[in-house]
Amino acid sequence: MKKYLSFFSMRIRAGLQYRSAVAGAVFTQLPWGMMECLAYQTFQEADPGAFPMGLSAVTAYMWLKEAFFVLFTVWGNTDQEIFDMILKGDIAYELCRPVSIYHMWFAKVSAGRIASASLRCIPILVFASLLPEPFRFTLPEDVPCGIFFVISMCLGIGVTVSFCMIVYVLAFFTISPNGLRMFFMSAVEFLSGSVIPIPFMPDAARKLMELLPFAGMMNAPFRIYSGDLTGVFLYRALGLQIFWLAVMVTAGKLLCKKAEQRIIIQGG
Repeated sequence: MKKYLSFFSMRIRAGLQYRSAVAGAVFTQLPWGMMECLAYQTFQEADPGAFPMGLSAVTAYMWLKEAFFVLFTVWGNTDQEIFDMILKGDIAYELCRPVSIYHMWFAKVSAGRIASASLRCIPILVFASLLPEPFRFTLPEDVPCGIFFVISMCLGIGVTVSFCMIVYVLAFFTISPNGLRMFFMSAVEFLSGSVIPIPFMPDAARKLMELLPFAGMMNAPFRIYSGDLTGVFLYRALGLQIFWLAVMVTAGKLLCKKAEQRIIIQGG
């Protein structure tokens, strides 16, 4: 465990150095978040009866999505590094390490996302908290809501990274990972509630999407924070996050073990 914590710590320190790149991303995401809030306000004013979430809940969801986008987006900087290693054969160096590739990559990818998100989230949320109503970002309703939000965020990061780990390992079985990336990027962005929050989907689609692992990425924690998920629905969302995290970590480890047994590296 100590060696994987070392990988995690090194990636955190490396990720915290890219402040100028993060500043550019923040100035891009601030106006985008404002436009999303304005769009949903217009929708709510046009047909309040068809609005499945309170406007304050939607506003909180949108600002959280912008602040923690890099945590739950399917691809990040570390992702390309791993794909390059597989394509160019540099994976041979990783195989020589006396560590588990799966656990090492999991630690690195998690740390890279957390480092980048920690630099972005504070300026975005501070800016949003200074806006006038109804666009202001506010604290959760009570302390238990905040605690459940933190728990769900940790599980959501785990679900996101464990899913990405499966895609990385699948790249061992393909000539090029580009097809996998395009397919999963498009599917996950939609099914996770990144494009449109899941409550805005038709009932049949919403019920199905809430059962899929992608709903545990950003949908669950953001809706818990905004107070849109409470009571039995909150506990069900947390239970599904734990279930899918266990399933995908197990599947990822099994796939990784199989890939290591059949990997062929050409060149020298």
